[in-house]
Amino acid sequence: MRWPGFLNLRRLEGRIVALFLSLLLVVQLLSFGLIRNSIEGNAQASITAELRNGEKLLHRLLAQQAETRTDAARLLAADYGFLTTIATRSSAQDIETIKDALLNYGERIGVSVAAYTDPQFQLIAATHDNAGPFVQEAQRIVAIEAALKARPAVGASAPAPNQGMAKAHLVLIAGEPYQVVAAPVRAPQLVGWVLMGFRLGAEPLQDLAELSSLHSLVLTRAGNGEWRVALRALAQLDADPDLGRISTTEPSFSMMLGGEKQRARYVQLAQPREGQGIALGAVLLRSFDEAVAPYRQLQLTLLGLTAIGVAVFALGSVLFARRITGPITALSRSAERLGQGDYATPVRIEARDEVGDLALAFETMRQGIRNREEQVERLAYWDTLTGLPNREQFAQRLQRSLDIERDTGRACAVLMLDLDRFKHVNDVLGHHFGDRLLCGVASRLQRPAVCKEGFIARLGGDEFAVLLDGADLEQAVEVAQRILTAFEEPLTIDDNTVDLGAGIGIVGCPQHGHEVQLLLSRAELAMYTAKQKQSGTMVYHPGLDAHSQESLSLLSELRRAVEHNELRLYLQPKVDLHTGRILGAESLVRWQHPQRGLVPPMLFIPFAEQTGFIRTLTTWIIEQSARAWREMYAHGLDLRLSINLSTRDLLDQDLPAKLEQLIKTHDMNAQVLCLEITESAIMDDPQRAQQTLERLHELGFKLSIDDFGTGYSSLAYLKRLPVHELKIDKSFVMAMERDLDDAKIVRSTVDLAHNLGLRVVAEGIETAKAWKLLDALHCDEGQGYFIAKPMPEQEFVAWVQAWQAPALEDETLESAFARLA
Repeated sequence: MRWPGFLNLRRLEGRIVALFLSLLLVVQLLSFGLIRNSIEGNAQASITAELRNGEKLLHRLLAQQAETRTDAARLLAADYGFLTTIATRSSAQDIETIKDALLNYGERIGVSVAAYTDPQFQLIAATHDNAGPFVQEAQRIVAIEAALKARPAVGASAPAPNQGMAKAHLVLIAGEPYQVVAAPVRAPQLVGWVLMGFRLGAEPLQDLAELSSLHSLVLTRAGNGEWRVALRALAQLDADPDLGRISTTEPSFSMMLGGEKQRARYVQLAQPREGQGIALGAVLLRSFDEAVAPYRQLQLTLLGLTAIGVAVFALGSVLFARRITGPITALSRSAERLGQGDYATPVRIEARDEVGDLALAFETMRQGIRNREEQVERLAYWDTLTGLPNREQFAQRLQRSLDIERDTGRACAVLMLDLDRFKHVNDVLGHHFGDRLLCGVASRLQRPAVCKEGFIARLGGDEFAVLLDGADLEQAVEVAQRILTAFEEPLTIDDNTVDLGAGIGIVGCPQHGHEVQLLLSRAELAMYTAKQKQSGTMVYHPGLDAHSQESLSLLSELRRAVEHNELRLYLQPKVDLHTGRILGAESLVRWQHPQRGLVPPMLFIPFAEQTGFIRTLTTWIIEQSARAWREMYAHGLDLRLSINLSTRDLLDQDLPAKLEQLIKTHDMNAQVLCLEITESAIMDDPQRAQQTLERLHELGFKLSIDDFGTGYSSLAYLKRLPVHELKIDKSFVMAMERDLDDAKIVRSTVDLAHNLGLRVVAEGIETAKAWKLLDALHCDEGQGYFIAKPMPEQEFVAWVQAWQAPALEDETLESAFARLA
């Protein structure tokens, strides 16, 4: 942070202002400190006097309340109706009448407990069951009053016991403060006592708060234990006070209440009883901050006047200093702007002296730097040949689009195109012609009808890129097709006509990534794939790059799936179409991913085949199938399990040895496993495939050609393969009910297989009519959703045991299909 000149002590302006301000501040601070100490001393003395007066006032208020309650007790004791009830007391019903009289009178005057005793303080009637402690306290009070009255009358006749005493006293009962009064009942002799207990309320404390600036708390303490708050005057005192600071000896002390400093004074309300040590007292509180508040206002006023004086003095000093240093400061700021890269703001100084000459030199320097910066920026962000943005600018623009996508979810797409045969054009017609060709391509890309909504850039050489904000992959493909259509028109340069062509790679965000370099590299990979396959356009997918980070991550997860038992064995039944008997099942693998759930095989099997991991999966499924077969055999099921082999499995020369070791390990017959191989896998390397199949056949494994009819196998070669069955692809089976041509293909395949001595299995049976038609065409076995979907191996045995073949008698075949049979 750069300080202003008047705050910088290294500059003359700052030193002048600092000297005068320091002298002024020292004087003001000394006076402020003296005033503050005087205010605090006066406030302490004033608060101490208030607390002393508050103690007297509290005693007076409690005495007035006690006198009022004593008069109420005397009034009941002298009431004629009450005396009549007592005089006629002869039964339990009369006692209840006395109790009702006590209760009614007590409710009118707010009595907590009222009772009536005989002259010896034996309880007769009470409004509450817990009146015993009140009777004991009343008896004690009467005895104390009698002793006090007898003491000054030395030599005189002492009053008779239990005669004429009635005065309220503060006592603690069950830890709570009460005013207890005992009034004698005479008719005309003493016949009993009326006892009343009034729970000490907040009225005296509230009256004290209204008559003074003091608040108060009623406290109790048993023995030398901790103080406990028994009564509060106001809701503001709900905060827990610092009871550990209470002093019963010091006149006044400090304590905290609700985070506020208080001056306090302890007032004893009742003498501790002998042997119990229970203390009852009150703490008077006076807020120190509130007491000094009027003086604080005076302090703030003085502080404000001081601040105003300092500000005025400082302002005058600064204005005077800046009148001298202002032009130089302005030039310094202009130099800072230039250093920060602001070359658009001119340097303007109105002075006509040496400072003005310096300002003119600064302005000339600014203009020269700005011109050079513009030239450097153009070289850094623009392609000098075509005038299009270059790779750096395109990357920055793409980063902004990715940021928008991250914040708003708006998609974007990138097209990367590379010209066909551009190197040949350069070699034959020269680089000058090639440069003009690139300019022509840039012009054609910028046509409104081609990609008016895109941000176009030349990445280098004959590579161009288009950024489409807010476009999904479908829209990006449409733009790519428009570009290819525009390139169908030949480009003529200097009487030379050049046929344009390009390969275009397409990526989208968020589908293919959220990073600039990742999207560009994937777009480039898709572009080269499009050129390689001569498909014109290609949308990126993970299969294009087996070494991409995404593919490496998937491969790592697949390895973990095997190691952590995340793979699951599923079985789909295969049934004899003539008898309806279950013959076996096809073993299938499913991936129970801990986060993604059950992953379909089409999402990881093709990738496993591409990376070679399919061999690990094949080994896993064969071992699991062998284990499952042993369990089924233990349940009395002698079924055959079919297992799919991929191209990589078939070309593995060690596969027969691995399978031979496997059946020995599990002590099983090789004929219970049927190995299914697709036509395409066989035709990739027919000779090598035949060698592997012959070795598997020698070991006793059943062999099947899967998805028959979808490949390009030679029948002459097919008849030499040691296979046992053909599986008709489900695309033919699912369509044959409504397409007679597909039904004919199925019939021809069945006849061909039977002529070669092979069994035929049909996939994709989803209706009863399909089953009946296949049976009519003499197909041997079938599988499909109509029979059962693939199920976990744990459910397969129970399903087979509960299986019943469906009744197909009601299914009828159309005449054209019936004639095929």
